[in-house]
Formats: sequence, structure tokens, C-alpha cells
Amino acid sequence: MSSLTLYIIRHGQTDWNARGIIQGRTNTRLNALGREQAGRNGEVLADILVNADDFGFVSSPLDRACETMEIIRKKLGLPTKNYKTDDRLLEVNYGDWQKHSWEELRKEKSKEIEERFADPWGTIAPGGESYEQAMLRVNSWLNEIGKNIVAVTHGGVMRCIRGQILNEATALRPTFDVPHDRILLLQDNRIEWI
Repeated sequence: MSSLTLYIIRHGQTDWNARGIIQGRTNTRLNALGREQAGRNGEVLADILVNADDFGFVSSPLDRACETMEIIRKKLGLPTKNYKTDDRLLEVNYGDWQKHSWEELRKEKSKEIEERFADPWGTIAPGGESYEQAMLRVNSWLNEIGKNIVAVTHGGVMRCIRGQILNEATALRPTFDVPHDRILLLQDNRIEWI
């Protein structure tokens, strides 16, 4: 993978992001700011991609990621629907914690949430998955990449990818900042936000 160029993009903001509600696998759409963020990322790519045909385009199948990809492709002058989706790029599954805020969960399920924050990498949400489990599917995707890629995914997946490339301690990976309005460039085993 070291000779490839990957542009990894988090979907634009949703109302749930703005309200601090855990989305996980819940299917939500972008809000107005999220559409602006996706447009900004499309414009950045339009300025730097010499030939978009040299890239594969892949997205998580959730609506907020697909909508982001379609806005980006429109900014690149490409057919909006001509990209692949891959379930391995789905957000970390937060199971029973989805549709709740961390604040709400701290009040209602304090022991579970204390355990999660003590071990954010290995803790499994009831009915969900851990970051460690998510990393297995993300690694499967990373190991199959055979060409330059523009990918739209989610915060949890981006944390996994960034931590893997930088070989960061697993306990730190779930805490990485992953903005909606920036692109993570992976090239020659280095990372840069653009």
C-alpha cells in the first residue's frame, strides 16, 4: 500500500453529530453544514487530482457517506452515482448505545460507560462491536486496495486507519480527532490533513 495514494474523507456533519448523539450504524443524512463540508472537500480534491480516472471511488453504504461521496463526485465533474460501496467501511457498531448521547448513557448505564472509557479499544457495546473488532474488517479492506482510492467513511473507521498507518498505541486510536471538513491523505506511509 505504500506506493498508493489514499484520500480518506469523513462524511459531512449530520444533525446527530451536531447534537452529540451516537449514530454508529443508524442511517442519517447530512445537514446543511455537512453538505457544505462535503462540497469543500470536493473542491479541494478538484484542485489536486490531475486525473480522477486514476482513482477508485468507494464509500460506506450509509446515506450520510453516500451523500458526501456524491457531492464530492459532482464537484469533480464525475457522474454522481458511479462509485462502489463496501460494508467494511461502515461505522463502528455501537449496538444498544446508538441513538443516545454519551451524557445520557453516563446517567443510565454508568458502569458500562465507565468500562468503555477505561478501555475504548476493547470494550464491546451491547449488541455492537469494539474498535478492535472494527479494525479487523478495516485491515481486510486496506490489504485489498490495489489502486489509488478516494474513500468516504466514518470517524471510527478513520481512527482505525490513521492508527494503523502511524502504528499508534491502540488505546489512543479511539481518541483521534477526525474532522468532517478535512481530507486525510495517506501516501508513502505518511499522513497529512488537507
